[in-house]
Amino acid sequence: MIILLGLLLAGGAWWFTHRRSGGPAPAGDLPAGTPVPPAGEPGRIVVSALTKWYAGVTAVDGLSFTVEPGRVTGFLGPNGAGKTTTLRVLLGLAAPTAGTATIGGLRYRELARPVRRVGAVLEGSAAYRGRSGRDHLRILCRAGGIPLDRAEEVLALVGLTAAGRRAFRGYSLGMRQRLGIAAALIGNPEVLVLDEPANGLDPEGIRWLRDLLRSLADQGRTVLVSSHQLAEVQALADDVVIIAGGRLVAQGTVGSVLDSLARPDRTLVRTPEPDRLAAELDGSAVVTASPDGLYVSGVDAAAIGDAARRAGVSVHQLTTERPDLEDAFLALTTGRAAIR
Repeated sequence: MIILLGLLLAGGAWWFTHRRSGGPAPAGDLPAGTPVPPAGEPGRIVVSALTKWYAGVTAVDGLSFTVEPGRVTGFLGPNGAGKTTTLRVLLGLAAPTAGTATIGGLRYRELARPVRRVGAVLEGSAAYRGRSGRDHLRILCRAGGIPLDRAEEVLALVGLTAAGRRAFRGYSLGMRQRLGIAAALIGNPEVLVLDEPANGLDPEGIRWLRDLLRSLADQGRTVLVSSHQLAEVQALADDVVIIAGGRLVAQGTVGSVLDSLARPDRTLVRTPEPDRLAAELDGSAVVTASPDGLYVSGVDAAAIGDAARRAGVSVHQLTTERPDLEDAFLALTTGRAAIR
C-alpha cells in the first residue's frame, strides 16, 4: 500500500500542478512534452529483454513476455525467481540495467496521469493504523486528483462499506487485502497489477476476488496477477507467464502450457480384477499398477470401459487425470528454482 501511495502521489503531482496553472483536466488534455503512446492496445504490457542486477546478483536476466488487454495473466515463479523485481521495474520503482518494461508502449514514468492508467498493490497492504479505511481511500483520492466519492464506490466494490468507518488496526488480514485492492482500483485503471492478492482471503473471499478480476478483464482491462496459489491461478487465468532464475521458462494459455508437458493424460481404474482388464486392453495402452488401482495411459476412458465390458470385469472407478498447473510449474522450474 505504501508503494501504491507513492504511485498515486507521482500521478497526483502532475494533476495538482496542472490545475494550479489554470489548465483543465479533461481526459484528452495532456501536458506539453508528454510522450505519445504508439498505436495499438493502450493496456498491453510488454517486457522486452529486461535485465536487472543488484550488487552482483542477476535478479532478472533477459526476460521478455507480453500481457494482453481483456485477459487475466498469471505471473508465476518460485521464490527468488525475479517476479517482484520485474513488477517494480514495470511500475517505475526500480530502474532496469538493460531492456524495457512498458504499458501501452510507454514506461511508467512517461504515462500521463498514471493513477488512471495503472492500479497496483505490491508487497502487502498497509495504512496508518489509526485511520479508517474510508479516510485512507479519500487521501489516495486527493493525492490522485480523483473525486472523493470514488472512495465510497470502491469500498462497496470490495465489500467494505460497513467497515469503512473502522480503524485500519481493527481490520483482519482479509479485510486489509480487500482495502489494498480498493486502493488499486481508486483511479478506475485500465491495467491492474496485483502481487498475491488472495493472501488472507477466506474461500468466499477468494471466489469474490476471482469473479471481480474476471469481470475487470471482460471489460477489456489488463489484469496481471502474481501468485503462488497455483490451483486458483488455473481456475482464474487465461494465460500464464512462468519464470525461474530470472528467465522465462513458459508463456501461453493455461491449456497450451499444460499440453506441453511430456506426461500424458492418464486414467485411474479401480477394479477387483486388474489382471483380466489389463490383458484385454490393446497394445497402445500403458498400464501401471499402484496401491490406488491401475493407471492407464495411451487410451481414453471409453476404450477402457469397452475393454472391461468385453472381459466381463466390473469397474468401481474410472477417473481421467490430466496434468494441472502445479505439475507444469514443478516440471518447468525444478532445478532452476534456487534463491540467488
